[in-house]
Amino acid sequence: MMNLETPKKFRPLVDQAHQVALEVFRANSRKYDRAEHAYPKELDMLASVMDGMNAAGAGGGAGAAGVRRDTMDSGENKNGSNLSTALGIIELCWGDVGMLLAMPRQGLGNSAIASVANEEQLERFKGRWAAMAITEPGCGSDSANIRTTAVLDGDHYVLNGEKIYVTSGDRADLVVVWATLDRSVGRAAIKSFVVEKGTPGFELVRLEHKLGIRASDTAAFLLKDVRVPKENLLGDPEVNVEKGFAGVMQTFDNTRPLVAAMAIGLTRACLEETKKLLESAGVEVDYSKPSLLQSAAAAALIGLEADYEAARLLTLQAAWMADNRKPNSLHASMAKAKAGRTCVDVALKCVEICGTLGYAEGNGGVGLLEKWARDAKILDIFEGTQQIQLLIIARRLLGKSSAELK
Repeated sequence: MMNLETPKKFRPLVDQAHQVALEVFRANSRKYDRAEHAYPKELDMLASVMDGMNAAGAGGGAGAAGVRRDTMDSGENKNGSNLSTALGIIELCWGDVGMLLAMPRQGLGNSAIASVANEEQLERFKGRWAAMAITEPGCGSDSANIRTTAVLDGDHYVLNGEKIYVTSGDRADLVVVWATLDRSVGRAAIKSFVVEKGTPGFELVRLEHKLGIRASDTAAFLLKDVRVPKENLLGDPEVNVEKGFAGVMQTFDNTRPLVAAMAIGLTRACLEETKKLLESAGVEVDYSKPSLLQSAAAAALIGLEADYEAARLLTLQAAWMADNRKPNSLHASMAKAKAGRTCVDVALKCVEICGTLGYAEGNGGVGLLEKWARDAKILDIFEGTQQIQLLIIARRLLGKSSAELK
């Protein structure tokens, strides 16, 4: 049975994250939306605090602490790390999604290293900022179609290919690059390699200009005969056809609920701001009355809040399952699909309800509803698009393989 209240032991974390969201993230949200590609220096001190929390096992950030499968299987994993991180992310993204994604050493690359690196790699890459490079020009949501190659040559792997939409790619010290050892084998040959910035042949091609999350830099890379030491391959170097893609994809079972948590935080921000604007305009939302007996704006808000609650509970369930060693691939995709879609729908509807106050930057340029509507869309796309999540859900429910249901 699931308790719907925030566990008492996590309340200080949630309160602290909310204060950071209010005083740092939201206070600088408009500034770095306008100054795209400028690094938010206000995050440096906060990142150092997060490093200490992760090192002490206190959790937080954007999942950089990772969840190691070996400790989970042995029962050593500290129960609650995924849920506490999700709750913290919800509060931080109530402040600003782009600022969270710009946090040093708290990204998906760090999560991958923390989750699957061996002890020597953990020590070698400790304290460094790692981005994750998966997407390619011809390979988006279906990461099994990765064309970047890795060929063993003596003590090095030689990587060739192109990567796009790499979050924090310019600012990070390391980039975890997904590449295939043998395209003829398919999914089983895809491995991840830690590439250090400055490695010959690893070229930053451009920074993207984006619709939203502008505080976070998004890079494109070209890899031309990039030599990576064998010791930088994460996980098992052997190609195991029977295991297939499962080893690499396990990362998403932990990170998709966290992306869903980002969407939950942004959705709540939109609803709270809209409710505040309605009240200032004299529109009362009365939860004791049926929607039919209220104004159209109030009825619409109540419907949006119901969608929000459904998405929030799905997200918390998926994170709770990960903490309790329960298979959560289905629930992680359900949470990501529901929260991503809900976030976009709610953000756009809130802009519509609030009219000019929602569409413009607001009084004195501080209104954020129009910005949140722009930020929302990415949460329905990255970590697997809405369509891919629905496909995964269908396969799980119907017991179909990827070859049987495309």
